[in-house]
Amino acid sequence: NTCYLTLDHQIANGRGNQIALVYDSPVTNTVIRYSYHDLLQEVARCAGLLQQLHVQKGDRVIIYMPMIPQAVIAMLACARIGAVHSVVFGGFAAHELAMRIDDAQPKVLLTASAGIEVDKIIPYVPLVKAALKEAHHKPTHVLVWQREVSPANLDSPLFNDWAELLTTAQAAECVPVAATDPLYILYTSGTTGKPKGIVRDNGGHAVALRFSM
Repeated sequence: NTCYLTLDHQIANGRGNQIALVYDSPVTNTVIRYSYHDLLQEVARCAGLLQQLHVQKGDRVIIYMPMIPQAVIAMLACARIGAVHSVVFGGFAAHELAMRIDDAQPKVLLTASAGIEVDKIIPYVPLVKAALKEAHHKPTHVLVWQREVSPANLDSPLFNDWAELLTTAQAAECVPVAATDPLYILYTSGTTGKPKGIVRDNGGHAVALRFSM
């Protein structure tokens, strides 16, 4: 399990209090440091929330988010329960997101209320709504991480407040996966046609990380 290798294994080897993730945003003037213990707690609860929404091993989850800690937490949470995540660049417009939704057919879509590009705020929820209107496949839930700079109006039963649902989520344990089980889908840009999904498995990803360290 990729999440186990990333977090649980490190803690078991005495690195729990070491820094695992640093979020340093010059745009919002925010610095947050997560130890391995801190990150594991966040990831395990997010994984439990996904299970609460009936996401199981092999289900797909699309992550359409800015570069904030919750994006990393979401990726590891999916890996923890054996779900297959696909990160979609937050700068993509609704049509590009719709194509990836139809191809990956996610059970849940994770997003934020907005992204920030220097001094420009980009509301994400209207883009997600437009993409879902265009896409043939419909996820069962859309979780929105509300950002203080631009909170979204969640006026649809499909859209849920991510942080609010986390308050009732139970921490999830790692789900064993085979080395050949898919970890994530990464799409090509689609500049020459329909985006092509490249599937990366857990074992290959772990080996690549091991030899790149």
